[in-house]
Order: sequence, then C-alpha cells, then structure tokens
Amino acid sequence: MAVAATLLIGTAACSSSGSSANGSQSTGASTLSVVASINQWGSLAKELGGRYVSVTSVMTNTSVEAHDYEPTTQNIAAFSTAKVTVVNGADYDPWAVKAASSSASTLVNAAESGDVAEGGNPHVWFSSKVRKATADAITAAYEKNDPDHSTQYRELNDQWKDKEKSLEASITAARAKTSGARYAATESVAWYLADDLGMTDATPKGYSQAVANEGEPSASDVVAFTKALASGDISLLILNTQETNSVTSTISAAATTSKVPIVKLTEQMPAKYATLNEWMEALVGQFSQTA
Repeated sequence: MAVAATLLIGTAACSSSGSSANGSQSTGASTLSVVASINQWGSLAKELGGRYVSVTSVMTNTSVEAHDYEPTTQNIAAFSTAKVTVVNGADYDPWAVKAASSSASTLVNAAESGDVAEGGNPHVWFSSKVRKATADAITAAYEKNDPDHSTQYRELNDQWKDKEKSLEASITAARAKTSGARYAATESVAWYLADDLGMTDATPKGYSQAVANEGEPSASDVVAFTKALASGDISLLILNTQETNSVTSTISAAATTSKVPIVKLTEQMPAKYATLNEWMEALVGQFSQTA
C-alpha cells in the first residue's frame, strides 16, 4: 500500500468577476474585447491574443462551488459587449452559454470544439484534445474579428502549441509510472487528465453515478467507497476541494486512515499559476509522484 501523503494543488482564492485570467485587467481601446466564463479558458484566451486582446474571466474563485455559481447582472452584461466569448459548455456554465448566445459576439464553446456533447464530463480543460481544439477555435475567432492581426494570432497559436507539446511530453513520460494505476475520486473532475495518464477509475459505481447525476450518494455507496480504500486496491484518492461536504470529508478521512495518498485539486485555476499549461504541468508532476 502506498505511503500516506496529501498533496495540495493550489487552493488560493482569486478575485471574482471583472478580472483577467491571471487576476489583472488588460485594457486598451484598440484591443479585442474577450469574455471567458471561467479563468482557465480566460488564461488560454489571453495567451493566444497577447497584447491584441483584453480578456475578462468571470469565474475565478477556487473556494466557490462552480456548479452552483450564480452570475451577477454585471457578469451577464459583460457578454453583451464582448467581441469574442469563450464558454466551457457541456452544461458546466449554462448561464454563460445563454448569455453569449444572446449576444452578437463570436462564440467559442470549448466542449463543442472538442466534440464533448451535453451530458458528457464537463471538466474538459483537463483534456489535451479539447485544449488544442479550443485554442484553434479561439484563434479563428480572433482572426474573424481582427483580420489585421491574423499573422500575429497564428504566431501566438504556434507558440502555445509548442507549450502544449512540452506538456504532452511530460504526460508521456509520466505514463511510465501512472499507466494502470487505480484511483478513486470524490468527483470526476480530473477524469480526462487521468485518462491521458493511462490511469484506471476505480471509484465505486454507485457513488460515481449518484455524483454524476448531482444526487446524494447513499449510505451504502459511502460504505462501499471506504471499503475500497481499505482494500489496498486503490493507489490514490482525487479530492475536489471546490466541492466538499460531509460525505467527501468521510471519504477523505477513510483514505488517510487507510494510508491512501490524496491529491487535492480545484476546478478553477489557482491564482499562483499564470497559464493553463503551467497548471496542468504541476498536476502531471503530482500524479506522477503519487501513483
């Protein structure tokens, strides 16, 4: 059984709406106005636009339950004035999809770009395939709205792809340790990344189905989970600290008792990371250390 460890992947809180992807507002009358529903896509939008765009991210707080987020009137209004809007889709941010669809902006839906349908796992920023598809969709939206800087946008896209290739190389290297490792999760937030790392989801099915349907796991589901942790068959527990309650506390305590390492992560990108790729690199390293 693995030695007990608890690894925290950034839980620092950020400011709320009206900030750029990394917490500071980009300004400039000649820049292309961009609004992203969540800061991880806002970060990508800023990288791909550089000094030619002004990006505002709505959801940035890692201590607020993302699925229960209630947008303000100001949040909704931001979408109406943007030239480009970036939403997550897959029913993760339906308020943003509705607001963006009602505006005249060019809409980039990350889930749709990566062929993830409504009802699919919405945490698509953890997917290499979706990140690349979304990056290309954002660049196309920039070129459409600001054709004078098309060459620059393509160059920025190429630079980002070099970083993504470096991340993919890290994932490939990490797979030597993580491939086949069995994990359990309090929520399927990191499923795409774990899949890219060749890991196997061993979360008890009853628990997984209840959480996926936004229901409350039964007492028997929780017992099954704690027994699975005690069996020695699970290499690590993934804990989404942005979605915690008495049930997740019970499961976390059971993992500690059974000496199962815990990888803690959030849904929104923590403030200490400047880019989505930087965050993913850190997570890959933590999974590699723990599996």
